[in-house]
Amino acid sequence: MDFNHFLNSLLVILNEMSPYVLLGFFIAGLLHVFVRPETMSRHLAGPGWRPVVKAALFGIPLPLCSCGVLPTAVSLRRQGASKAATTSFLIATPQTGVDSIAATYSLMGLPFAVIRPIAALAGAVFGGMAVDKFDRERSGTAMTSAVASFDDIPSGFFRKLVEAVRYGFVDMVASVGKWLVIGLVIAALITVFVPDSLFLGLSQYPLLGMLVMVAVAVPMYICATGSIPIAVSLMLKGLSPGIAFVLLMAGPAANFASMIVLSRTYGKRATAIYVASVVVTAVAFGMLIHYMMPGSWFTPRLEAVAAHCHVSFAWWEIVCTVLLVGLLIYASIKNRNHSHNHNLNIDMTKEYKVSGMACAHCKATVEKTIAALPGVESVTADLKNGTATVEGNPDPEAVAEAVRLAGFECEAKA
Repeated sequence: MDFNHFLNSLLVILNEMSPYVLLGFFIAGLLHVFVRPETMSRHLAGPGWRPVVKAALFGIPLPLCSCGVLPTAVSLRRQGASKAATTSFLIATPQTGVDSIAATYSLMGLPFAVIRPIAALAGAVFGGMAVDKFDRERSGTAMTSAVASFDDIPSGFFRKLVEAVRYGFVDMVASVGKWLVIGLVIAALITVFVPDSLFLGLSQYPLLGMLVMVAVAVPMYICATGSIPIAVSLMLKGLSPGIAFVLLMAGPAANFASMIVLSRTYGKRATAIYVASVVVTAVAFGMLIHYMMPGSWFTPRLEAVAAHCHVSFAWWEIVCTVLLVGLLIYASIKNRNHSHNHNLNIDMTKEYKVSGMACAHCKATVEKTIAALPGVESVTADLKNGTATVEGNPDPEAVAEAVRLAGFECEAKA
């Protein structure tokens, strides 16, 4: 009975989300093709509030997770973006994205979908301005980039459109898919096995509940889209919308892995401001939702799951679900086959330990960064083992330095 309820809960959530997630992936592909980092960086240089606000507005629609955003931010920084603007970009980007905003609307309704990017914008501007005031770089000289271009975008509108579809439905699914599946499974498990009374007491003390949620969310690694079904399931079990909102904002934006890399790249002070901005903004908006807004605005759309009843699905929802599941399976097989493709000449192969890779976007960044170096014939990054296997005869120090400049830690294995 519980297993059938688990499958029914999983299917309901997946059917509600799949059309919006697919739409978000397609828009993400369009942004990837038509909005270039070098174009953004021209608007993000210099002191003051304008670059900070622009960086937040650029980052909000981009569907990058907290680890995937680091290489992009490093690229912007080395193309001339200020530290304040880069911090603003780092805060805003992982908290939202066109895919997560669409999925938030599908499961949580319009108020959540509107407040989420507003909160991301507020936190990003707050953090960026704090860095501008307390940790501004002493030199205004733009940093030259030693990082390879992340993207090879074809020319011509039709070819760009094909590349947008490929990136959105292949690369983005590979990057987000694992965490989306984890979020869906956790949400279904919560729906079935967590007693309704568990979170009722916590909701009576909203500030305490939000601080507890911060303590739970920060060590987690979950993307902005994957956090949505978890938050919905907790709300269906009695958790207040304000506390659930803290999970939506703090979970995707801050995790230990990204904070370690960020500390080494931008410094401890900027990292502290980054984390404080995420936490303060999430709690502030959570309190605003709890005390100032009607609870009827924040009713999840999955009452059928909570009521243990069977529901019918529209044909187009079923088609979208089948397509999304197929894309997830394809991405998993593609990643597995690629990670096992190590038929290299051992005499020209060197393995490097790379710290900080956590998704397909990170993996692709490391591979493209190393592949651009002189003497590299091929490179394969392995997410599971945290390694990069390089065939050819590049300078090992150049490889390690290029990977560090891309936002990761790297050293050659003995």
